[in-house]
Amino acid sequence: MTSTLSREQVIARNLAAVDAHFHNENPEDIDKAIDLYGDDIVWEVPARGVLLRDKAAVKAAYLKMFQSYQIHSMTPIRRFANDNFVVDDTVADMTLVGDVEENVPGCPLPSGSRVSLRVVHIFELDDKGKIIRENGYELWRPADGPIDDDVPADAPTVHFD
Repeated sequence: MTSTLSREQVIARNLAAVDAHFHNENPEDIDKAIDLYGDDIVWEVPARGVLLRDKAAVKAAYLKMFQSYQIHSMTPIRRFANDNFVVDDTVADMTLVGDVEENVPGCPLPSGSRVSLRVVHIFELDDKGKIIRENGYELWRPADGPIDDDVPADAPTVHFD
């Protein structure tokens, strides 16, 4: 079946799917985020050696991460898309809490660390607008370390505390 959507409509649909996914990445709404995945999701965080291929496993991974992330703010730097891919570049200011070793496998910083986490996500979407691959490329940095991100002056920062 061929799509009746224009290229611009496909790109807008894909951007909206990724926006909804991020909006629902929280313990209360995680099922809504997972529902945006296709049946054959590939969820990968290469720097931490994490590769999952099952919605239930991805949901479990998110729920564990939520136990160890106390997010103070998020600053989206840029997001762009084409017909099948969306790229998102964001910086999170957070404190690692709880059992980080168990909840965030491969995390290079210990519980109690204030972190500036820069994440570049590459999402691949199918022809129905479902996310079929999510790769998260993470740059873990102590928040008090040398950080000089090129953040546009008009980038909005969302504060959580």
